[in-house]
Amino acid sequence: MASKKGVAVTIIILAAITAASFLLWMIPQENQISFVISDHENYLDGVKEIRSIMDDTITTEFQNLKDESISPGEYIQIADVTSSQVTSKISEFVTSKPPTEWQESYISYMDSLKNFNSYVTETKVYANLVKEGKTDQFAETLEKINSLKTESERLAELSDNSRPK
Repeated sequence: MASKKGVAVTIIILAAITAASFLLWMIPQENQISFVISDHENYLDGVKEIRSIMDDTITTEFQNLKDESISPGEYIQIADVTSSQVTSKISEFVTSKPPTEWQESYISYMDSLKNFNSYVTETKVYANLVKEGKTDQFAETLEKINSLKTESERLAELSDNSRPK
């Protein structure tokens, strides 16, 4: 069983990343600010690394949920934080305005993040099924979860393949 300290540390780390990401949202909307990126390759690599950390966290905690090491409520808290972080990264992509040669790669990775967010949301559906004891719907939900994760990974690979040389 996962320790409460481990779950708390995970939530604190995810909350810190979320707080930093939401600084962009605190800027007044009237300014029509764009997210300026000068090194598009390193920016994408950084987002990929952050997503990898979020993916590892969700994968581990989802397995803990399935193993009954954490409660559905604890899992949903972790998934909510992760989802808000992914949403923040998507908003960065929307406002980044990459040059033409990077647009295809950026759009593919943004779509990958959207699918990843849907994947996280679907794991929350599974957690709610666990909470409600609706085991008859597990197989269908797990199939959808796997499909969304696979599509997210496919789009991330498409983004990598469409990077300018």
